[in-house]
Amino acid sequence: MSDAAAERIAAADGGSVRAVARLLTIVENGGPDAALVARALTGRPRNAHIIGITGAPGAGKSTLTGALLRHLRTSDDGRPARTVAVLAVDPSSPLTGGALLGDRVRMADHATDKGVFIRSLSSRGNLGGLSAGTPAAVDLMSALGYDVVIIETVGVGQSEVDVMNQADTVAVVLAPGMGDAVQAAKAGIMEIADILVVNKADHEGARTTARELRSVVALGRGSATGAVQREPGWEIPVLSTIAERGTGVPELADAFARHRSYLRSSGELVDRQMCRAGAAVRSVVMERLRGALAEPAGRTELERAANSVIHGDLDAHRAADAVLDWLRR
Repeated sequence: MSDAAAERIAAADGGSVRAVARLLTIVENGGPDAALVARALTGRPRNAHIIGITGAPGAGKSTLTGALLRHLRTSDDGRPARTVAVLAVDPSSPLTGGALLGDRVRMADHATDKGVFIRSLSSRGNLGGLSAGTPAAVDLMSALGYDVVIIETVGVGQSEVDVMNQADTVAVVLAPGMGDAVQAAKAGIMEIADILVVNKADHEGARTTARELRSVVALGRGSATGAVQREPGWEIPVLSTIAERGTGVPELADAFARHRSYLRSSGELVDRQMCRAGAAVRSVVMERLRGALAEPAGRTELERAANSVIHGDLDAHRAADAVLDWLRR
């Protein structure tokens, strides 16, 4: 597989979309083949700007992502258009594990653009708004040289904040009519925002929502709890967009670029890269633990521990210690 991994990486470098797709499938599935791909990519620069787009269902995240794609692929300042990879996480069925992959449908007009790669990832029941394979997928796309990697989370609620461990810049998208901004400010998801976006700004109540969000940001500035203010040196902008028309998208792209510059100048970018690397390592550790416990010997050990709890020989904590001791051997 090591030679095959090198061949696929070389093909991906040469512009093969099929090779990129195959590599992404391998790293998403994990296991020994994914480890070989990761080893083959060791030492490559990872310079992509990792952007997270998150928010509640119905806020228009996919439409906004598509509009942002169009803007990033249009060179209007003399620079080459940026290459973009989109990893759109779709919710999976709790019964079949399948996913509708609707985000890819909404961005179908970019399917023939060789500078864009779009992949829908099934959440596979993983909580937090992302899939378990997201860290490896993000690393792969950055290592393959994409300028921008956009992670679009599933429609999330108040506490699905895993994207903050994966992205350099997180945009939280809200829409008018989905509850007031004060209620939203209580949510953990608001505390991960680097940029706040009020989409569907042509709907009734959009100005009120934006005004309330600006008030919340002003109140959170300097707060001891850090609510709605991730970095003291960064003023969280509240932007209004109409994604279907592309209104406000250039201003959003500019905000992403300004935040990227801030991260570099402040040194925060290194901290976020460390956080992302830590999340990637944790993901592999958890994958290997799940794999070990899924093997026949692992299932036997779990059954033995469970029987000990049932018969009153051990409590759940000491039974877990016994399983961990077995894993260490």
